[in-house]
Order: sequence, then C-alpha cells, then structure tokens
Amino acid sequence: MANTLEHIDQIRWDLGILYADLADPRLDSDLSQLTEMAKHFSLAYKGKLAELLGAAIKDYSEIEMLNGQISSYLFLRESTDLTNSAIKARHAAVQRELSAMRGEHLTFFELELVQLGDDTLKQFYKSDPIVSKHRPWIEHIRTFKRHFLTEAVESALVKRSPFDSSSWSDFFDEVEADLTFEFRGGTKNLTEMMHLIAESKDAAERAEALQCVNGELAGPFAKYAAQTLYMVTGLKAVEDKERGYAHPMDLRNKANRIPDSVVNVLHNAVTTLGGSLTRRYYKLKARHLGLTVMRWSDRNAPMPFADTSIIPFDEAAGIVASSYESFSPTLTSIVKSFFADRRIDAPVLKEKRSGAFNSSHVLPGGKPVSFTLMNYLGSSKDVMTLAHELGHGVHGILAGEAQGPLMFHAPIAYCETASVFGEMTTFTFLKERLMRSGDKHSLLALIMAKIDSTINTVVRQIGFSNFERRLHGMDESYATWSEPRKRSVEELDAIWLKTARELYGKEGELFTYENSEHLWAYVPHFHSPFYVYGYAFGELLTQSLFAQRPRLGAKFEPLYLDLLRSGSTKDVVELLAPFGLDARSEAFWNDGITVSLGALIEEAEQLSRDLGVI
Repeated sequence: MANTLEHIDQIRWDLGILYADLADPRLDSDLSQLTEMAKHFSLAYKGKLAELLGAAIKDYSEIEMLNGQISSYLFLRESTDLTNSAIKARHAAVQRELSAMRGEHLTFFELELVQLGDDTLKQFYKSDPIVSKHRPWIEHIRTFKRHFLTEAVESALVKRSPFDSSSWSDFFDEVEADLTFEFRGGTKNLTEMMHLIAESKDAAERAEALQCVNGELAGPFAKYAAQTLYMVTGLKAVEDKERGYAHPMDLRNKANRIPDSVVNVLHNAVTTLGGSLTRRYYKLKARHLGLTVMRWSDRNAPMPFADTSIIPFDEAAGIVASSYESFSPTLTSIVKSFFADRRIDAPVLKEKRSGAFNSSHVLPGGKPVSFTLMNYLGSSKDVMTLAHELGHGVHGILAGEAQGPLMFHAPIAYCETASVFGEMTTFTFLKERLMRSGDKHSLLALIMAKIDSTINTVVRQIGFSNFERRLHGMDESYATWSEPRKRSVEELDAIWLKTARELYGKEGELFTYENSEHLWAYVPHFHSPFYVYGYAFGELLTQSLFAQRPRLGAKFEPLYLDLLRSGSTKDVVELLAPFGLDARSEAFWNDGITVSLGALIEEAEQLSRDLGVI
C-alpha cells in the first residue's frame, strides 16, 4: 500500500466484481436477462399473489439483485469520472431502460401486495418460510397503502423518473465538479478549498478562502442551485398532495419508521439543549484562538497547538483497523477486507464526486458487496471520515448477509448508526492512546476536533433541516406548513442565515456571518428531501448506545452486531429495546446530547483549566 500522500492516486477501487468496464459484454447480456426476468415476473404473478406470494418474492429478489449490480456499477463509474461523456450517456440510457422495464412489468407487485387480505397474509406467515422472513418488509410496504395511486399512474411515474427533479440533482453534481477557485496563485476545486478552510491555522487564509468560495458560489451557480431546489420542492409538493401525505416530512418519517412526534422532539432538543451547548463551546474555542468574536471561517479551525501534518493513507488505514480491532473481531475482518479487496477509491480528482459515501448492494447469489468513495487529503477529519464510511460498509455487509436484497438497507435515520459508531470507536482508540502518553495539548486538540465534528453532525444538520423545512413551506415558528414557492437567491440567503443564527447566536454574539450566505448552494443532500435530520438522529442514537458499553460489558458486542444485521426489519423502538433505551421520550435525546456533546465540552473545559487557558 502507498505510504505517502503523493501516491494516494494508487488507492483506487476495483469494480471487477461487478463488470470489467463499459464494454464488458456481460453488461449488455445482463440487461437483456433482466428485461426477460421482469417480463416473466409479470406474466407469472400478476393477479396471482394470493396463491404464489412466496415464489414471487423469491423471483423479485433475483430481479433486485441483478438490477442493483447494473445500476451500482454505472453509478460508481460515473462518480469517479463525472466529466466522461461516454459514461454519462451509457448511465442515462440504462436508467431509461431500467425505468421503462420497472414501470411496464413490476409496478403491479407492490400495489397488489398491499391489497392482500390480512387473513391471506397470516396464512402465508405460518406456512411459507420466504413470506415469513419478509414479513417486516411486507408490513412496512402496507403502511403506504393509502398513498399508492392507480397502476397506470404509478407506471407512468416510474417510466418518467429519469426526467424528474432527480435529473437536476444529477446535473448539479456535474456542475459542482466543474467549479474552480483561483486562490493565492493556484487553482483548486471545492473539496480542496473546504479542506483549507477547515485545516489551515492561518485565520487570514481561512477567511480569504471562505470569501473566495462564497463569491464563486454566487452568480450563475447559486441561480442554478436555487432552481434545482425549486424543482425538488415543487415536484414533491404536487406528488405529496396527490398521494395524500399529511405534510412534506410525512413520507420520509414513514420511510424511516419514526413517528412525527419523535422527529419533532429531536429537532426541539437539538435546538434548545444542543444550541446552548454549542454556544458554550464556541466561547471556549474563541479563547483558544485568542478571539472575542469569531468569523464563520473560524468555526472548524484547528487549535493552534493541533498537529495538522498530513497523515498518509496507509497510516489512516492502520488507525481505523486497530480501532475496530479494539472493539470487535467480526467488524475488524470486514474492515480489513475493504483494503485487501480494493473497495476504496481515495484520491481527490477534479472529475470526481465531492465528499465521501459508501454504496452497498447484494449481488446475484446473495453476495453482499460494498464500496467506499473518499476524497482523502490526509487530515485527522479524513481519518474519521474513513472510519465513518467503513462503518456504513460493515453495516451493509452484515445486513446483506442476514437479510438479503429486500431488507438489508436500513432506513436513512438508522444508516448512520454504524458509521457514527465507527467514528466513536476510532476517536476512543486515539483518545486512550493520548491519555496514556500524557500529552494534554494533543488530547485537547483531539477532543475539540471531535466536538467540532459532533456539532457539525448534530447541530449543523438540524440547522440544515430547519432551512429545508422552510424551503418546503414551514413557517418561521416551525409550527405549520403551507405550499412551497419559488425563492430567489437573495431569499434563500436570508433563510440560510436566519436558521444559522437560531443555533449559533446573533450577529456579533459569537460569530460574524460574512461570506457565508451562499453556502446553502453547494449542499447536495437538499435534493433528497429531509435526508439531513437522519445524521443528527443517528449520531445521538449511537452516542446513547455507545454509553451503554460499560454497563453491558461483554453483552454489548453481540447485541450491537444483531442491531446491524437487522437491516430494515425493525423500527427504532425494536432496535433499542435490547439496550434498555426508548427514543420516544424527550429525555432520550437530551441524554444523547448530554453524554456526547455535553461530556466532551466538560472534558475540554477541564483540560483548558489544566493548561491555564481558563
């Protein structure tokens, strides 16, 4: 493995388990086979589910596995080469073909499934092992019964899906990848600029970099981003009304298996307790930076005494593997397989999708596979991101093995459990190592970096969610909904700054907000409505779980692995019951904030006292 960052370009994933390349003849033959499978499925099972449900689920699983192999390959190929016209054209053509196939031959399945009588299903649950295994999946689909439209309408919507608001989002990724920033005599991409803002110890450089980014986002890009948000919110409003959803978040909350009341409690707890702790922390951070009021570009700044030297990728891999090894041999073996099997794509490239993600699928034959995309620049945050994304990866592998293609993918809000746990395991490993060394400055830098990360995952994401709720028609008090409307860039800027001030304080109290008004424009998660609150949900849920380790001792690991293996088969109440936790109470979320953000801030304050800062 490469041992310097200069050789990071060698850390590329190998997609050979999917297809050799775009010209691989298996890609065309699999597409043809998939179409034939779908046609056969319609002929064999349409109108016959009451007699053949078990066989239908088995065949539908086979279709989903092959469909996932084709779709994931093209998505992953495009993610590392967004400017390649041949890949984009092939991906778009296949998307159209798969959507037409699904709309024509598969739409009936869920519609007929939700119409099956309770007595019929009860009999299947008793007599058919395939149906019995998939009971959670069936019952979840049936919760959407009243929201389905007619088969003709559903079929048309599926066939047209490649051309709905998601196409704006796809193009957004390409346009964002083309953004370049002329900075101090060089040209950088967005990933490199955001890295500079977060990692530079030079306050003037951070401020200049943020001004450069904010300025470049303005103008044509902000107008395009605003139109993309209008297309997303507008289409959702029309479809939600047709389907009879109670409010814009209803669909996401149902998909996450989370009651509206719990989502509301989460937002309220983070806004009140989380916001208060955040402001308390930034007062401490300002003292360490020698400032009374910080600029927005100082928010993620490293401590003056932090080690910001580049961490080579092989060292990062060793840290993450050792961290997992300190907790679970089962998880460690999966993590190591990502490196051994070349399932990670690490370098920063202009044509590559920004950020980081994990993509897991169950391939034909029931084999789960997982790939991780990074934009690795060697910071300590990048090490935590690697641990985070590999957490998603082990989740996908364990759930894929246990649940198969229809039930392996946990809802968005639970997806973050394993990833946050991976981060916490790595953080704890590094923290204990520093405590043994007696290096209080490095320990404080680590803890404050973790606080920055926790605030970004919890408080910042709820701020994003509040911005998003306003976009979809919620009023300023977050109490009532109305129809969303087209908003200008200036209006979006104003909402963005208002939702930030609600959590971080008024102008001049802790921060000045200059050169931050356009930052909403580069956030792609807004194109997946109400995705973002899942980060805060997952972080706090996982922190509450993590806090149970001392109490449960050796019982914790098997309980945690069972949680990961459950995939999408359980709701939040069922997931947490073995740990003695209940997410329905406001106390649960306040406790999650207290044992994570609150405890870390107290540690940072005590270390600051020890070092004579306060």
